Amino acid sequence: MKVKIEIQEGLEEEEVVIRCGSLNDSVIGLQNLISKQGSGKRCLGLTKGETQYYVPVEDIYFLETEGREIRAHTADQIYECGFRLYELEELLPGSFMRISKSTIANLDHIYSITRNLTASSEVEFSGSKKKALVSRNYYRALVERLNTKKLGL
Repeated sequence: MKVKIEIQEGLEEEEVVIRCGSLNDSVIGLQNLISKQGSGKRCLGLTKGETQYYVPVEDIYFLETEGREIRAHTADQIYECGFRLYELEELLPGSFMRISKSTIANLDHIYSITRNLTASSEVEFSGSKKKALVSRNYYRALVERLNTKKLGL
């Protein structure tokens, strides 16, 4: 592994780029480790009505598109998000993963997956009655990530 540090004056925020041939457990672990080194709790600016909330990222269960808007779900609330899903994929820490074309889930909150061989599978979240759908294209990758994460490998 090669490590390179570039100093750029006037940079507003530190940025770490990981270049890899494939996404494997050590790369994910490295991403999680770097993400945790950030200053304090990371919050995402979300809105509900006319009020702006700063919700800790770890409190978000999943984000999904509904029409042209992105909805962020916590255990008991739904907020609107000003980002696009592809932007959130880059911003969110390694505990988040896209599970369908329209949904990104926080793997730390997933309690169960009910597999459906002919259609989308269903994910349930601990501490909430909310559910999200996992498309067949993302199912295997999700199960592999969860098995690795839950076993602490």
